[in-house]
Amino acid sequence: MSKNKNLFSQLTQNLKNTKNPFITVSAETVYLYGDMLKLSGRYANALAAIGIQKNDRILVQTEKQVECIWLYLACLRLGAIYITINPAYTLTETEYFITDSEPKLFVTTDLNKNLELLKLLETRTETIIKDLQKTGNNSLRVMASCENPDFDTCFCNNEDIAAILYTSGTTGRSKGALISHQNLFSNAKALANIWHMSSSDKLLHILPIYHTHGLFVAFNSTLYSGGSILFHKNFAVEAVIDAITKVTVLMGVPTHYIRLISEREFSKELTSTMRLFISGSAPLSSEVHSNFKKITGLDILERYGMTETNMIASNPYEGERKSGTVGFPLPDVTVRIRDIETGILLKNGSVGSIEVKGPNVFTGYWKMEERAKVDFHDDGFFITGDLGFFDSAGYLNISGRDKDLIISGGLNVYPAEVERVMDALPQVGESALIGIPHPDFGEGVTAVITLRNGHATVNEQNLRNRIRNQLASFKVPLKIIVKDQLPKNAMGKIQKNLLRTEFEDTYSEKS
Repeated sequence: MSKNKNLFSQLTQNLKNTKNPFITVSAETVYLYGDMLKLSGRYANALAAIGIQKNDRILVQTEKQVECIWLYLACLRLGAIYITINPAYTLTETEYFITDSEPKLFVTTDLNKNLELLKLLETRTETIIKDLQKTGNNSLRVMASCENPDFDTCFCNNEDIAAILYTSGTTGRSKGALISHQNLFSNAKALANIWHMSSSDKLLHILPIYHTHGLFVAFNSTLYSGGSILFHKNFAVEAVIDAITKVTVLMGVPTHYIRLISEREFSKELTSTMRLFISGSAPLSSEVHSNFKKITGLDILERYGMTETNMIASNPYEGERKSGTVGFPLPDVTVRIRDIETGILLKNGSVGSIEVKGPNVFTGYWKMEERAKVDFHDDGFFITGDLGFFDSAGYLNISGRDKDLIISGGLNVYPAEVERVMDALPQVGESALIGIPHPDFGEGVTAVITLRNGHATVNEQNLRNRIRNQLASFKVPLKIIVKDQLPKNAMGKIQKNLLRTEFEDTYSEKS
């Protein structure tokens, strides 16, 4: 019989000591690896008891809590498909995901606190409804506490679907990416190896767990390496600073690092026991990278991935972590750059469409088989929708999303290039470059920025002149708009679609 490719079996195949800590929530609440095996078994038996079978879809919309991890692992062990969405979604948004995914089971934090959601779910007689409360007849948590901890993990092939993750949907309705057991295991193994993760590591977990970064990258790689996790419910800068001396690894987004380096207590002494700071989910500015190193003496390791592919590339653990780049493709992952118009493969230094192929790449979108003809080439390469280039040293640089490309007066302007220059200016906190309809140029190059602490106002012309000193004139923003803050999604990505909508009349005659 062939080897079981179930993600859970593969992640735990090298588990040596079940008495090692797996998740620490507080000094009083520590779960060992042995506890993880028992709790995931109890939850798997509870799911089976209510009729959940292999390939059934489980939709989870909860606050961040450790019980979600037992549920995730239980779904893997049962062969069910785990789907998780942002608890901040409105009822209308949530209804879309329920209707689209057609779950056999819907799990929320507390059914009694959302009567409108309960009313909606009760109309779907084919969907079982549970929550994760400590008490109550509807609690999956209570059910699991009464179940046997022993469970024979279901046999799965590489291609079996482990999860469906929905894309952010910035250009329309969100699409559900079908993520296989192989996709997740190949990534967990590669990341654990290239980041030198081991059983000696303790990861400070400050990310949401409805996203590939916080769930798959963090937990799967930790499980594979036998490490430990210090589980925080959210990012609170004071709590992070207090916990830094107790951990060795932090995975965050640029916003987290911006907040940390602004704190007086954040120092080289504080971070002396840290082994690795990792950043992802949004571009990290060279300015933040540089300031972080000045304070700590450590280089942040930036990596690159997306919902459909998990992680694609990473700066090296050993060797130069090149600011402004996302490093090299992961082992067994191939990345190429193609000209969007001609389809010709481009040499280093030329910007084009980033395309990727490897065991990490998803199998397609849920209920959208026709999309494969659009998103994949015949040779199996996935078109990411990102633009970028390899530099002369082979580091991958991200220039922005294809849809974010600005064509002004017939010339291409890549936002990331201009944003790097703007973010390095002393007055600028964060920046976003967008294209707005313009009567002469087609699209007007427009910058939206926040101001750094200590700067109440800004001289727009002075900023434009400083940008012009480093970039060609057609790349210089026609206008620079100041906002208190830039709109971001939960993972810290600036939502440029909202900015384009907000300022779409900037160059119109009406304005």
